[in-house]
Amino acid sequence: MDAPGHEVPPLHPLIVACTDGPLLVRGDVELVAADGEPIERTRKVVALCRCGASTIKPYCDGTHKLTGFTTGPEH
Repeated sequence: MDAPGHEVPPLHPLIVACTDGPLLVRGDVELVAADGEPIERTRKVVALCRCGASTIKPYCDGTHKLTGFTTGPEH
């Protein structure tokens, strides 16, 4: 917890591509839609859909597990 008058430094942005799953976004990153509108972010770490089947896009809802989504061979 922060002490009064002390700010927590921003977290460096980090994006982790989970094998056969979402992109995990950590740190101070602004999310915007294709039209430039900001996307609300209420958590420090968010999972973004890569399979295209999530019902809560742009966020992941785990549907990739049901659809058999794969990211292909690692390079």
